[in-house]
Amino acid sequence: MNSLPHPASAPSNQSLDEFWMPFTANRQYKARPRLLESAEGMYYTDAEGRQVLDGTSGLWCCNAGHGRKEISEAVARQINKMDFAPTFQMGHPLAFELAERLTDITPEGLDRVFFTNSGSESVDTALKIALAYHRARGQGTRTRFIGRELGYHGVGFGGISVGGMVNNRKAFGAQLPGVDHLPHTLDLERNAFTRGLPKHGAELADHLEKIVTLHGAENIAAVIVEPMSGSAGVILPPQGYLKRLREIASKHGILLIFDEVITGYGRMGEPFAAQRWDVTPDIMTTAKGLTNGAIPMGAVFVNRDIHDALMHGPDHVIEFFHGYTYSGHPVAAAAALATLDIYQRDGLLTRARELEVYWQEALHSLQGLPNVIDIRNAGLVGAVHLASRDGAPGTRGYDVFESCYWEGDVMVRCTGDIIAMSPPLITEKTHIDQLVEALGKVIKRTQ
Repeated sequence: MNSLPHPASAPSNQSLDEFWMPFTANRQYKARPRLLESAEGMYYTDAEGRQVLDGTSGLWCCNAGHGRKEISEAVARQINKMDFAPTFQMGHPLAFELAERLTDITPEGLDRVFFTNSGSESVDTALKIALAYHRARGQGTRTRFIGRELGYHGVGFGGISVGGMVNNRKAFGAQLPGVDHLPHTLDLERNAFTRGLPKHGAELADHLEKIVTLHGAENIAAVIVEPMSGSAGVILPPQGYLKRLREIASKHGILLIFDEVITGYGRMGEPFAAQRWDVTPDIMTTAKGLTNGAIPMGAVFVNRDIHDALMHGPDHVIEFFHGYTYSGHPVAAAAALATLDIYQRDGLLTRARELEVYWQEALHSLQGLPNVIDIRNAGLVGAVHLASRDGAPGTRGYDVFESCYWEGDVMVRCTGDIIAMSPPLITEKTHIDQLVEALGKVIKRTQ
């Protein structure tokens, strides 16, 4: 274990005991807390006054960087004008305006929008839409879902059921019945240190045919995958893999759901990964970058045919018994509209393409450092995969993550022994240099 230059501390009058932190080793964190107090542009300022380069866009969400006045001002205007309006049997203009604006940048055909408050809610919404669609078409036997190993689809019971990260569900027991999982696409033996999409592994999509043979297509509602598995450590789709999934799903009448909570809103160099890799799903889940992380909000994009299949029966009857109190919240909608203005004005939805080669070469310059067994990248996202210590998996990754913060003044993300990075789309080459140089120095001295 590395020794840090100094322990951090909370403000003297600040108790850390009461907040049960999410996805955090609470006892470990509270023994040496990392407290962020303000943010602007590419940098956080912590409780000790240090500037820390944000190499993760907060949590994959602050794509336009921090402290965007346009967003905060839009939020302030809206909350002063109208703090809340229901969208159950009522409405407000911003939700409709936002839905229209969003469908200008979605893949063709995905032109119906259901608003949520998070990626987890977006996933559970998408799964329910899939079930309702098949039932509306007289195919109510289609109830099975197919996820993928190492997939992350949020923390609702639907999401953890189709997700493939076992720690997210093994403690909870109850899950959706009738869920299968495709094999993951991480293949270090054949694809280590690939620049961009790996060449080997498209055939793994054919496992979907085996599941269809096992259960019958008439019993399968949908297959859900992340175009790129972010939370598992930047696991990329092999060349041709997503197209093959699309072909098989279409052949058998199975809906294809892309979880673009991480890849959406410019991360891959197009508004959505579906456009970058030229594969259009039937349903697409998003959140995070929708409001630049400023206000919780998610959006599920649905093919019009799926939407229209539910628009039958008496006009006065609710077509889809699902929704959230805060669906299309006016303040969140104001934040999202301001965020879209920034993305489009500053060209951020495609900027990752401009930086991709520089980012790629900078990351791959770390090849050959001690314990680095793979480097992966696409768009403006990347990962450095470290060898695990014998009998202590995850500890090397955590030490690198913590030392980057305290010694390198950069914030990266660790998932096990994988260091993941996704800097804001406003990043400059100097920021990339700072991030990669700091990470390299830490890796060199981490045993």
